[in-house]
Amino acid sequence: MSQSTNPFSRRKFLVTAGASAVGSVLLKGCLGNPPEMTSQNTQSSPSAIPVANVSAGEAPETTKIKLGYIPIVEAAPLIVAKEKGFFARYGMTEVDIAKQANWGAARDNLEIGSGGGGVDGGQWQMPMPYLISEGKITKGNVKIPMYVLCQLNTQGNGIAIASKHKGKIGLKLAGTKSIFDGLKSSGTQFTAAYTFPHANQDFWIRYWLAAGGIDPDKEVKLLTVPAAQTVANMKTGTMDAFSTGDPWPFRIVKDGIGYMAALTAEIWKDHPEEYLAIRADWVDKHPKATKALLKGIMEAQKWCDDFNNRQELVQILSSRNYFGVPPEVLLEPFMGKYDMGDGRIIDDKSMATYYWKDSKGSVSYPYKSHDLWFLTESVRWGFLPVDTMTNAKQLIDKVNREDLWREAAKEAGFAAADIPTNTSRGIEEFFDGIKFDPADPMAYLKSLKIKTVQV
Repeated sequence: MSQSTNPFSRRKFLVTAGASAVGSVLLKGCLGNPPEMTSQNTQSSPSAIPVANVSAGEAPETTKIKLGYIPIVEAAPLIVAKEKGFFARYGMTEVDIAKQANWGAARDNLEIGSGGGGVDGGQWQMPMPYLISEGKITKGNVKIPMYVLCQLNTQGNGIAIASKHKGKIGLKLAGTKSIFDGLKSSGTQFTAAYTFPHANQDFWIRYWLAAGGIDPDKEVKLLTVPAAQTVANMKTGTMDAFSTGDPWPFRIVKDGIGYMAALTAEIWKDHPEEYLAIRADWVDKHPKATKALLKGIMEAQKWCDDFNNRQELVQILSSRNYFGVPPEVLLEPFMGKYDMGDGRIIDDKSMATYYWKDSKGSVSYPYKSHDLWFLTESVRWGFLPVDTMTNAKQLIDKVNREDLWREAAKEAGFAAADIPTNTSRGIEEFFDGIKFDPADPMAYLKSLKIKTVQV
């Protein structure tokens, strides 16, 4: 992953937003001074929260950290750990949770760190921690080592489509190429948005398109749009589709301006979603505080996974302090209920967002095999050079700190059955029948009909 083979630059990242209104929002967060962050300090004072009996050997080196988040369901464990006192229970009594304007702003604030008015880490799409660690998306390509510490959730994303395409474009795109070709030839090329290039929500929409025979780089116009602006852009007709986390896809159904073609849970059941990652220098200086944070997040994840708590979870997240959205656009998806807006109704708890355990086992544990998929998919689309595959294991071992997750889980007394014994979740299968075997990622690349890389 040498800089000389980097197929894109920071500026190329920034100009992916097409419309000037979209571009101005993104560029403000990425090129100007780091944007203001909204910090949430809504919980009671730390002294009012019961603190567990933290042994002297486990006491954190510091009680302070600043973590960034984006207002989508992936952020729930961070917010709940703060609000319900789980951080404080393990001695982290001064955790500051700061809302980020967009992913570019989060990256900028990570670069300067909390000492410069930014953040120490927080919620991230994959493989952003790797791209930052390798200096692929930082100012001057400066490497800022990061550690991936846990997965925050699985599922909880959707692909939303403008109403004008209802009945024409759905989950399976086989046979729809003529629709995309027709739009392109008429000068109204199908325009789709994600919240940050070369990361999760970019991958989901690309996989969906390519599985249906649509080349996302040739037959679709792709834009970068902050999550909270996706609905507004759909209303103005500046885009045909977007991929992001709840509550934004479901909100277009509630607002009557579109429908949902797919849940990402339909594309890849129990897929990895977003992660907690923190600057390596902070973790190296505060290993006990890092494990204390992990313990608090794990407690929050277990709390979030109790469906009896989801009404309260919705009240916390929907408040003006955090998401600022109507509770009803969160509650039904959290219960696995989706009115897709095109006559299709999903009522299946297994399709909901999970934070601690899903049908395939641990959600919180950061499987190295999932990191490998994100890097492999990056190579697929030419975001990273092919030689990344040669060094992938070494890179993952450097960034992924599943060892700290295991230590934290054991110290907190979680059941042995909840602690994975293998860094691989095994073979993964997608809705088009394609399989990813982490033991042979090149076979996966070769099996894909639509890709940028030549293998």
